[in-house]
Amino acid sequence: MIPLRDNIPTLRFPAVTIVLIVANVLAYFLWQKGGILHGPSDANVIDYGWIPYEIKHPGQQCVAQGGGIACGDVSGQPSVLVTAFTSMFMHGSILHLAGNMLFLWIFGNNVEDSMGKPKFIIFYLLGGLAALAGQTLVASGSGNAVPLVGASGAIAAVLGGYIVLYPRARVLTLFFIILFFTIIEIPATIVLGIWFLQQLLFGVWGLSDPTGGGGGVAYFAHIGGFFFGLLLIRAFARNKNPNYPPRPASTMAA
Repeated sequence: MIPLRDNIPTLRFPAVTIVLIVANVLAYFLWQKGGILHGPSDANVIDYGWIPYEIKHPGQQCVAQGGGIACGDVSGQPSVLVTAFTSMFMHGSILHLAGNMLFLWIFGNNVEDSMGKPKFIIFYLLGGLAALAGQTLVASGSGNAVPLVGASGAIAAVLGGYIVLYPRARVLTLFFIILFFTIIEIPATIVLGIWFLQQLLFGVWGLSDPTGGGGGVAYFAHIGGFFFGLLLIRAFARNKNPNYPPRPASTMAA
C-alpha cells in the first residue's frame, strides 16, 4: 500500500517541507556518500547515527571497528546532542530515503500549512526526538548498540498530527495484490491507521530484540513519534484550511 497524494490543496507554499526533503536528499548523496545501488558507509552511520547505548552508558561511545561496532571508553566521537539531530537526516538506503520523503511530501505540506513555518520546524524536530526516546526506552541487549538513522520518526509525528487534523481527508493509494495492482482513493484514517497498526504489531512482536528483531526497523521510534503528533498537534496547529471538507451535518428522518 503506497500513498500517492491527498485531496487537500495547501493554502501556502510548503517551503519547510521542501527544504527538509532537499536536506535529506543532499545528506544522503553528498554527506553520507550513498548511491542508487549502494548505501552509505557503515562508519558514517555509526559516527552520526543515534545509538541508545551511549545514553544508557553515560561517558561511553561507540565506533566502527573491524567491520562491526565497538562501544566503551572512546573519545573523539560526536556527542549524543549532535547525533540526536544528525540521525534524523540520515538514511540507510535509497529506498529508505525515497519512502520517507514520499510520506513527508504527501502529509507534511498540510501539517505545515496548519501551523506555519517556524512552528512546523519545531514540531518536526521535537517529534524526531520523541521517536528516538521511544526506541531508546525499549532497546536492550545488542539493540542498544545499533545505530538509528532516518527521518521516519519525525515523519511519524507528522502522520499523527495529520490524522487528528484531517481525519476525513482522502488519499489516492496504490495497492499491490500479489501480481496485480490498483489505484483507489481511501480515507486518511484507514491509510494511516493501517500503517500505525503495522508498527505496533511488529514492534510488540520484536520486543525481545526491538531493532534486530524488526529486520532493522526501529518500530518504537515510529510509535513514539506518532504518539507525539497525536497528543501535541493541537498545541501547534492553529490555521484552518477551507479546502478541508467540513463534517457532514447530522439529519433526522421524520
